[in-house]
Amino acid sequence: MSETNHNGNQPTKAEVQRTELNKMPVPGDFETGISEEEVTEAFNQQQQPSAGQQSDNQS
Repeated sequence: MSETNHNGNQPTKAEVQRTELNKMPVPGDFETGISEEEVTEAFNQQQQPSAGQQSDNQS
């Protein structure tokens, strides 16, 4: 099949290039992780709950 024949089931090159998932990421636009400081803080809060609270995550 030649590229000039457009099958209804397949997107054109322009359609593929416009899709959100096919775009290059913008640096700093989407943070995928958390910092080491945030992990440490969350871990410490879980290990040492305040005097008036009890952790529901302990088995």
